[in-house]
Amino acid sequence: INIHKSLSNLLVIEGVPKISLISFLFDLLTISNFCFFSKEGTPWCLTTGLSEQFVTINEKKIIYNIFSMNKNYLYLYNKLINYTRNKELYKQLNRSDNFSDRLTLFLLHFSFILKNFKNSENKSILQEIYDFTFRQLELSIREIGYGDQSINKKMKDYINLFHSMVSEIHFWEKLNKDDKIKKISIFLYDFDNIDYLVEYFENFNENLSKKTLNSYLKSVSNP
Repeated sequence: INIHKSLSNLLVIEGVPKISLISFLFDLLTISNFCFFSKEGTPWCLTTGLSEQFVTINEKKIIYNIFSMNKNYLYLYNKLINYTRNKELYKQLNRSDNFSDRLTLFLLHFSFILKNFKNSENKSILQEIYDFTFRQLELSIREIGYGDQSINKKMKDYINLFHSMVSEIHFWEKLNKDDKIKKISIFLYDFDNIDYLVEYFENFNENLSKKTLNSYLKSVSNP
């Protein structure tokens, strides 16, 4: 753009702004109007516009992180479900398996996971996994058709059962085989060959001890 004085001493402007400059000014005006009318009482300028953008980005990051965590916890929950689908475990049962049997094995696997990864570093994430897992269990029970009163009672029973399991296997590595059989028999008393189950959980516990919680959440694991 050329600005100069004419013979009559009037300012004369020749040329037009560049397309890129027009585009920028138009975008700036559009954004300014949008922010002004969408956020009553908030004075707008380029800096406040950028601040609004950074807040939005941070909020999206928080939502993404929450989604990612829940996704990883769901991976773990589904792994626990898959463990309970192992038909070999039920060959030692002297009757047809039912929901209670599968739930007991689910909680027993979960108790070994908690035992192996419980430390100060994992404290927060394990609490989130614990909360997520029992929320999922509650949803599963609701889908079966239990009412609110029944669900509250059953969830209390399941939580007490789980804490009992965690307590019983806490010193698993220090127990001899006979003691391990007694511990497993407390929860799987309808199973005939407890020796097989002890060996199974012995191997499961050993495999867990070789992994980190993070790798376990993000990888496909077998019992």
